[in-house]
Amino acid sequence: TRDHEIIRAWASEVGAEPATGEATQSGPASALKVADGGTGLRFNFPGVSPFRAISWDEWLDHFTSHDLTFVYDDAQPGRPTSARYRIVPASELSSR
Repeated sequence: TRDHEIIRAWASEVGAEPATGEATQSGPASALKVADGGTGLRFNFPGVSPFRAISWDEWLDHFTSHDLTFVYDDAQPGRPTSARYRIVPASELSSR
């Protein structure tokens, strides 16, 4: 999805907070290196917060300006929402 409200609802459901591993105007890069295809966006989860927290506005601005897509597992009836996700350039999905 590219829908900001769906992304925020998913994050709320799994307890994820917007974060980044890259240097931006709001702060330095994190020390961790993650192979993410260069998207720079991450989420921190309860008890696991290795990346620099950023505001939703900054996260969503970066998401939109870099033409990214949020890929996640849809909730299944009777099962908890999965915290698995990927953030990929929209161009990668349109070529499949």
